[in-house]
Amino acid sequence: MAKYSLEFKLKIVQEHLEEKRGINCLVKKYGFNCNTQIRKWIHAYNELGEEGLLRSRKCRNYSV
Repeated sequence: MAKYSLEFKLKIVQEHLEEKRGINCLVKKYGFNCNTQIRKWIHAYNELGEEGLLRSRKCRNYSV
């Protein structure tokens, strides 16, 4: 289960993009420790739209 729902991520990204709220303001409003996660969501949304905010469910295999 994802720590943050798609709806929550989308709400934050839309507050930033549509309501012109600053990232640091959103960090304080939602109780994040730093702005890194919100910045990643905004970047992912700008690149891929809502799909960018979906949790990746790829099975990752690494060679030894």
